[in-house]
Amino acid sequence: DPQFLYLTTIGRVTSKLREIEIWYVARGGRFYVFAEGFRNAHWVRNVQRNPRVNIELGDRSSSASARVLEENRDRELWREVRELARAKYDWGDGLPVEITPDVPIEEPKVARR
Repeated sequence: DPQFLYLTTIGRVTSKLREIEIWYVARGGRFYVFAEGFRNAHWVRNVQRNPRVNIELGDRSSSASARVLEENRDRELWREVRELARAKYDWGDGLPVEITPDVPIEEPKVARR
């Protein structure tokens, strides 16, 4: 499985496209990425301002919606995706952000870059 996906947000101040390479886990057709800096991460702030994002995973891409998980409301989901990340990367302590592609994306076997 690819180790990274590419997440493009819209800058909350500049409105410019901002792409990051980030670890992810997949669950139920959605992808979860983790912000080590929690709500201080610029890309998280961008998502909070405008939840419309684009993702690339291998040779597949889609526009998508992103949302920051809430620790109390999404407690069980937070725990599940944290455990998936710990199994995949031996790390999962950041703030999880859920990405729901507009077009379903299957995980490719080979990464783009």
